[in-house]
Amino acid sequence: MKQTPKGWPRISSSLFYEDASAAIDWLERAFGFQTRLKVEGPGNTVKHSELIYGDGVIMVSSARQHDAHHSPRPHGGLNTQTLMVYVDDVDAHCAHARAAGAVIIQEPETKNYGDDWGTNRTYGATDSEGHRWWFTQRVAGPA
Repeated sequence: MKQTPKGWPRISSSLFYEDASAAIDWLERAFGFQTRLKVEGPGNTVKHSELIYGDGVIMVSSARQHDAHHSPRPHGGLNTQTLMVYVDDVDAHCAHARAAGAVIIQEPETKNYGDDWGTNRTYGATDSEGHRWWFTQRVAGPA
C-alpha cells in the first residue's frame, strides 16, 4: 500500500453536530482530543475540522452544512456508527469523561476475547449530541 499523507491514519471518520463548535470544545475537554485544524463557516458553523488523539484523526463539521449528514440529537440518539479509541488508562479516561459530562453507557469492564485476541478493558459513553464512543485499554495480548 502507498503511504498515507503525513499526519493521517489509514482510516478516519467524520462526525456531524448541530453545534460543531461546542462539540469540538466538549470533545477536547471530555475525551482529550486536540484540534489541529478548524475552518469556520457563516452562522457559527464549522465547514471542516480535524481533531487528533494519538495517531488517530476524526473530522467534525456542522450538520447543517451537509444535507445528507446529521447529528444523532434530532433523531432520538440513533447512531449509524460508533467509534473506538485505544487509551492508556481506561479507568482514568472514564472518570475524566464523566466529570466533563459524558453519559457513561457502560462502566469500565474487562473482557477476555480468547487466545487469538487477548483481553481489553473498555467503557462506553455518549458525547454532547449522542454519538457513541468506546474507549479501550489493552490489558493482555493473545496467548
